[in-house]
Amino acid sequence: MSRAIVPGPTYAEMRNPMLLPAAFRQRVIAARADETNPLNLFNINWKNTGEEVEKIVLPKELTGVQANIVVLSGRNFPSGSMKVGPAYATLAEHEALEGLRPGDRIVIGPSTGNFGIGTAYVSMLKGYKAIVVMPDNMSKERYERIRKYKGELDLTPGTESDVILTLERTHSEYVSKPDKYVTLAQFELLPNYRFHRHVTGKAALDAVKGIGNGRIAAFASAPGSAGTLAAGDAIKAVYPEAKIVALEPRECSTLYNGGQGQHRIEGIGDKMVTLIHNVFNTDLLMLIHDEDTVRGMEVIQSGTHVLVDRLGVPSDVACQLYGKFGPSCICNIIGAIKTAKYLGLGPEDNVVTIATDSYDRYPSVSEALYERNGGKPTDDQLEMWAKSVFLGATLGEIIDLNTGGHHERLQQMKLDLWTKFGYSPDFIQRMADQEFWDAEYEKIKEIDPLIAETRGSLP
Repeated sequence: MSRAIVPGPTYAEMRNPMLLPAAFRQRVIAARADETNPLNLFNINWKNTGEEVEKIVLPKELTGVQANIVVLSGRNFPSGSMKVGPAYATLAEHEALEGLRPGDRIVIGPSTGNFGIGTAYVSMLKGYKAIVVMPDNMSKERYERIRKYKGELDLTPGTESDVILTLERTHSEYVSKPDKYVTLAQFELLPNYRFHRHVTGKAALDAVKGIGNGRIAAFASAPGSAGTLAAGDAIKAVYPEAKIVALEPRECSTLYNGGQGQHRIEGIGDKMVTLIHNVFNTDLLMLIHDEDTVRGMEVIQSGTHVLVDRLGVPSDVACQLYGKFGPSCICNIIGAIKTAKYLGLGPEDNVVTIATDSYDRYPSVSEALYERNGGKPTDDQLEMWAKSVFLGATLGEIIDLNTGGHHERLQQMKLDLWTKFGYSPDFIQRMADQEFWDAEYEKIKEIDPLIAETRGSLP
């Protein structure tokens, strides 16, 4: 039996939580003390429901570049990751546009981790049953978090690199039965794109105010669903000269050269061009070694004293980094450093990237590193890793996608894959034009009033 919806924010309120009435906003902030409180849906924003974007400006003693590396921190989103944002947006659009209500259908979340966690969390708050479809070799912390939020797991064979099997399971078992299931298909549904262009893109623009020249020279992010790269469209609308940089695991270099290997960077590198990736607006493609991301994470997590004593990072700054980054976050940081080097950026220039989550869901990844390393790293090893991973980020394995027909190559890869899942060649070909993406983005103007109307007055 259908039930009334549990209200949540509009796109505009996620972009600027100060739009919420002051008294209600204080109730929302207080709800953080109990993550099962449905008011936490209104905490889905980059600004901790205030005015300032949560960010980290990395110390130059760690990055080795003159440009400012600005990292948006997604750890304080409800559920511990910003991926809860597109999960909520997709479900909210289903409620506002299609009349979905709790009890009607089971919510499905295909994912390798954070989006699945976000799906389970939002579904729990809104009163839906959720099933997360994901590979069976991800970190145990991810499975535990999904179960904590009352989500069920449907596990497919493989690891991070085998998400295509998750996609196939999703379409064969769930998308094919729309009367029973509603699928928050992050790799293909455009609420993911809309959330990141409208909300994350504005957060990136706000984050650099008062830093360097206050502009964004480049935005770097590793695509999983490629939703986060949609922030690049918002950035280019303000700074057309900005470079949008996609990052891939060297071990699974699908976009780079068709590579199909296994890798350890949970949350990225999924052996495909996702449907919602605006490939013609991505300028550079870089490869990142997966072991560098795990070693870099361990440097930040276990080597605070090494950063201070051997690299000269100020003690208070080094302490602030502790606990903030998982492997995909480190991947993005390495990519941002490589971008600054490649573009020859100076002290007035800003490179923005994303920390999707934090270390709390990766202790088992550290344990696996210790096994490969023959034990916990020594201070000498941590120093060596810090200098090779961050200061030694190289300029190899970089492609300028604006040359050599690379955009067209990626567009063809998208066409070849997604027509197999029922999308028409004409629909996919329209994605080669920026007008397609602008039109999809403009739909927010129609969707937001419907979300507000559907939820009624704020509780």
